[in-house]
Amino acid sequence: MKRMMCALLALMLVTLSFAGCKPTTTAPKTDKVVFLINGALGDNAFYDSGQKGIDNIKSQYGVETRTIECNFDAGKYDPGLEAATQYSDVVFVISYAFEDSLKAMADKYPEKIFVNIDTIVENSKSTITSIKYIEEESAFLAGVCAGLTTTDMSIKNINADKIVGVVAAADDPVVMAFVKAYEDGVHYIDPAIKVERVVLAGIWDDPAKGKQAALSLYDKKCDVVFQVAAATGLGVLQAAKERGLYAIGVDTNQNDIEPGYVIASDIKDVGKTIEDVYKTIKDGTYKPGQVIKYGMKTGTVDLVTTASVQVLPQSVLDRISEVRQQIVDGTLTVTKYQ
Repeated sequence: MKRMMCALLALMLVTLSFAGCKPTTTAPKTDKVVFLINGALGDNAFYDSGQKGIDNIKSQYGVETRTIECNFDAGKYDPGLEAATQYSDVVFVISYAFEDSLKAMADKYPEKIFVNIDTIVENSKSTITSIKYIEEESAFLAGVCAGLTTTDMSIKNINADKIVGVVAAADDPVVMAFVKAYEDGVHYIDPAIKVERVVLAGIWDDPAKGKQAALSLYDKKCDVVFQVAAATGLGVLQAAKERGLYAIGVDTNQNDIEPGYVIASDIKDVGKTIEDVYKTIKDGTYKPGQVIKYGMKTGTVDLVTTASVQVLPQSVLDRISEVRQQIVDGTLTVTKYQ
């Protein structure tokens, strides 16, 4: 009996020993969230859309959130990234111009969750998740809208010249993806339509410059000007009203900023993206190092034409809806810029 008791005791000690060595898994912390942006809030577009998503996850999940604005100041990028990383568990970051710093920081803190928005950034430890929008799809539809508008003489103040324009804040790959797809959409309607461009030198937060650029395009007989210029683009909308002509907004629904003059907006719903990704972080299905693509099928990019003052005739609205459905169905393939 003593031998049996000793053997049983030894077995229990061995079992407890193995149990003590068993590895435990700890879920990553997720309750402090930072929205780190290279630019600034107040654009009524890209950055404000993201802030809406941050506000929504704060309300829904009760998390702590902070927004760090770098205001396009290169001297603030690295300090902003350092502050975001030290404070947060999760960083949603728009890292234009400091991608290399983001890679280094993510490698240094692999336990942190970094979600890079609008560009693909890959670090050596494969922990950064990147959000890539298929902005060509919605920009193509914006071009379709512009093409239909400039060729419809029933619309007030449309001239006989088939000319439309675009104001771009910078010559970078994301902006040029919008511009090229817009031109493709215009020429899908009529290859003879001329598309005039003004490409600014990285000017994202100067509405006066945007207005000046748009006025120069209206002087060239453009009926419609598409703005891809963040806060600078607000000046494009002002110019449309001043000339009694038309503009297409970007990133958020800007149709009622200048009612009757903004005929459509090419939306890129950054806020919805942040909410969708954070949901996966909370429910445990998030996987680091992915490239997640959002297009028209997800409803994250689209062209919206709803407005308090509707300028477009039903025939144009119907044609836009028809082309949208073809893109979603895959029967119309939009050429990708890169």
